[in-house]
Amino acid sequence: MKIRISVLIVGLTVCTPLFAARAQNSKVAAGITAKEKVSSLNDAAKKDDRNTSSASAAEPKAGAKTASERIAENSFLPTLTSIYWIGVGDVLDIRLLSGTERRESTLYTVMTGGLLEYPLAGEPLVVAGMTTDEVGVRLTELLKRRAVTARPQVLVSVREYVSHTVLVSGLANSPGAKVLRREAMPLYVIIAEAQPRPDAGRATVIARATGEGTIVDLNDAASMNVLVHPGDVINLTGRPKEFFFIGGQVNSPGQKDFHAGLTLTQAVLAAGGATPGAGGKIKVSRQGADGLLSLTEYKLKDIQSGKIPDPRLQSGDRIEVGRGRW
Repeated sequence: MKIRISVLIVGLTVCTPLFAARAQNSKVAAGITAKEKVSSLNDAAKKDDRNTSSASAAEPKAGAKTASERIAENSFLPTLTSIYWIGVGDVLDIRLLSGTERRESTLYTVMTGGLLEYPLAGEPLVVAGMTTDEVGVRLTELLKRRAVTARPQVLVSVREYVSHTVLVSGLANSPGAKVLRREAMPLYVIIAEAQPRPDAGRATVIARATGEGTIVDLNDAASMNVLVHPGDVINLTGRPKEFFFIGGQVNSPGQKDFHAGLTLTQAVLAAGGATPGAGGKIKVSRQGADGLLSLTEYKLKDIQSGKIPDPRLQSGDRIEVGRGRW
């Protein structure tokens, strides 16, 4: 009796990894492919990025991410702008390159549940979450198994993109659902299609995955590269009046209008330029998400000589131009 029990235990131990391997293979066959791996990396990288950014001392605004932060979060996965995972409603063009022409339609719609009915492959198969290349490989394997042709070669492409959309609302001449042809696309592509009205100045991108909002100035070309994903919502609004404050050794101190892309030297010129008694140091104070000010000091000659970049300001910055020997 003891010997039989031992053999049974050993048999289960050996079979367990075999069952696990078969289960994994069945998941791949069902269309759960590299997308899972990329999604897990995406979540992990975003978590790390949030932990890093929370330790930063200079958060521009509370409650919403800046475009630069969101661009940084997506920079680790540039493939999202060059890949497309098939979804429900997409129309696929499937061509069997076997030398024999067929009169049947080559267009097939992905049905509810991500199912594709391709008669030559037999039973419907799940293709949602797969790329066109992966579907082609899978269909080729099935046709070989069913001996449809000697050397089947299947070419799959997307004829009509349906499953991936974002919603544009607000100050746009052409609002509504916009179709994405990739897993992620730059915001400027969507905005161009939506045709913003002249009074539109900002876009708030609400991510479906996190519910977080990203505020983008439509005049800031760099920020317009932020990536949008299927299910995101984009709301176009007017630009509220924004200001910066400058004092010290300038000819016209006080509150000044702010616009995206404004630099430190431009702000000084907007205040009438520095007075003859001005020194070479400028202090910029910026309020963080915690309400505390952080101070950065710049040497004007380093900026003018090109030794360091001309710093870009943010709305609400406080600038103080010091006097000589300050």
